[in-house]
Amino acid sequence: MLRKLYYLLTPSQRLIARRLFYLPIDIFDLITGKRNKIMPPKGLIFIGGGDFVKKGKNILKLIIHHTGLKPDHRILDIGSGIGRLAFPLTEYLNNEGSYEGFDIVKKGVDWCNKHITMTYPNFKFFHIDLKNNLYNLKTENKAENFVFPYPDNDFDRIALVSVFTHMMPNDVDNYLSQINRVMKPNGKCFATFFIINENVKEIIQKPDFDGFRFSYNYGNYYLLDKNVEEADIAYDENYLHELLSKNNLKVEAIVRGWWTGGNRDDNSDFQDIVVIGKKLF
Repeated sequence: MLRKLYYLLTPSQRLIARRLFYLPIDIFDLITGKRNKIMPPKGLIFIGGGDFVKKGKNILKLIIHHTGLKPDHRILDIGSGIGRLAFPLTEYLNNEGSYEGFDIVKKGVDWCNKHITMTYPNFKFFHIDLKNNLYNLKTENKAENFVFPYPDNDFDRIALVSVFTHMMPNDVDNYLSQINRVMKPNGKCFATFFIINENVKEIIQKPDFDGFRFSYNYGNYYLLDKNVEEADIAYDENYLHELLSKNNLKVEAIVRGWWTGGNRDDNSDFQDIVVIGKKLF
């Protein structure tokens, strides 16, 4: 019910509502010095719940485990948010490594530039003005036409955490094309999805299933809320393989998440993890 009410708000109203909801806690943390000054206040964190620091460290651990990220690598963080992955990376990447991140929420990018880039000049953040009915309705620029502002074969590793779960098929198609372009031939991409196959369909259709049902079936993809399409999107597994192959990419591994009620372990996350590599001819 709370999720449905939240989705009734406009993107701007959602940010304001979160800011007001957490304002007493943020004021208390500021006065008592409980919050590290380089960490964002709870009211500015728009990328999901949970412990911001703990979640960021866990994502980094998963990326290292599944892609072999090294301290001297160059990494692209697509959907960099308000620095959840960037913060732990400041302690992991060495002087030879570098980080680039971009996001459609300007407040998050501005915070990261002020609190991270000023101290770590090898970390750079860019705001991109793209339309998304969960985060940004103030533009008509479409993600399906966006060209990543980086040269070919530029990155060793690319990460998208809870990004494709908020993007429509044409947008995902374009981003995969761009990932293929900017990723080095031996690079790897760590991306999370909600993936639907026959086994998952059986699980989420059970009467006692208490989770994301994705009740609106559009063939190759499924929506959690038809009124806010990009709130949460799941993809048919076969269709995902087709999209990757079309863009000269391949699945190197799929690690099932526990959003369908499976067991949690150290190498999985709530969403499904897909490790993506280039097709080498």
